[in-house]
Amino acid sequence: MNRIIVLALAMAWAAGAQELRQGRVFTPEEGAADLAERAKEYSNREAWEAKAAKIRRGILEGAKLSPLPEKAPLGVIRHSAKPLDGYQVENVALEVLPGFFVTGNLYLPDSRDSMPLALCPHGHWKSEDLGEHGRFREDMQQRCGALARMGCAVFAWDAIGFGESWKLGWKHDFHPEVLRLHLWSAIRVLDFMAGLEGADPERVLVTGASGGATLAMQLAAVDDRVTMSVPCAMVSSYFYGGCDCESGMPIHVRPGHVTNPVEIAAVVAPRPLLVISDGGDWTAHVPQDVFPHLQRIYGFYGSSDHVANAHFPEGRHDYGPEKREALYDFVAAHWKLDRDRADESGVRLIEADKLRVFDEAHPLPERALKANTPPVWGRAAGGE
Repeated sequence: MNRIIVLALAMAWAAGAQELRQGRVFTPEEGAADLAERAKEYSNREAWEAKAAKIRRGILEGAKLSPLPEKAPLGVIRHSAKPLDGYQVENVALEVLPGFFVTGNLYLPDSRDSMPLALCPHGHWKSEDLGEHGRFREDMQQRCGALARMGCAVFAWDAIGFGESWKLGWKHDFHPEVLRLHLWSAIRVLDFMAGLEGADPERVLVTGASGGATLAMQLAAVDDRVTMSVPCAMVSSYFYGGCDCESGMPIHVRPGHVTNPVEIAAVVAPRPLLVISDGGDWTAHVPQDVFPHLQRIYGFYGSSDHVANAHFPEGRHDYGPEKREALYDFVAAHWKLDRDRADESGVRLIEADKLRVFDEAHPLPERALKANTPPVWGRAAGGE
């Protein structure tokens, strides 16, 4: 009788469970054991694709993006093109929801015929001047400029409450459903990039570090337009992202299935995936547990050459120069681009004031939401 009761409780949990998994959910040993347990669910391509479909659906449903909201015109604002060495930078804002603007910079190569696309979300690193966060950081500008010099159209944008968004009064934790808005913003950024004249829809990269890597993995999992994913300093079997923008909504434990960041990263298979890891954070165990798990999944497709791990045992939690070099190597190899053009010495750093979209000459539109006001999603997204 007790066994029947336990089984019934387990079935009830599987049918309706939803819970948050945030931050350091397991110890490293428990994370490895969880990966082994998840691996029992799929031993071939068909079984993995069934699980991947659940993960994709679970992220969208958990983030209240199922069905997807209606896509209105983006109301694109573009100005202040700055010609540089082999590329240019423009200041761009996208109205991803009525009155809610995503601020960013578009990096375009000089040659714009069949441009690969690269989306570059940023992590949570802070500086003394909050206005210098996000897309204005030196490592962000280096990465975006080098990819543009290689021939990619690149977009870097502010997370809510960082960079220009912070200057406009927004707070990163202004709303408990910030994950929903971050993921939707990334989808709309991809809409914008895919519509650029000369864009190559067959070559679409998303890459970021830390919280930016979490968003990169989630976008690659839910939007099959992404054809290459490079998450840096984030993929872990036991750390799930500690910020609400990463894990503040129930996307890991869903009715009928449980998943983790490693599986979410793998949903992009068999498209190219490079996991960049280091010894200074929760990615220290990637070579021992995460990467073999990913190799097994890619093996179901006969595409083991499409997944790689660049591990830096002495590295720390960042998207440092050596990690960016690994990114350029991977992109150049898979997309047949000129690797020599990724020389960061040719990238010019630009002052934040010159990268901002809204200033005296380009004021914030009157229809813009006031800071920290929850946006209106409409019926398609389930409302607020």
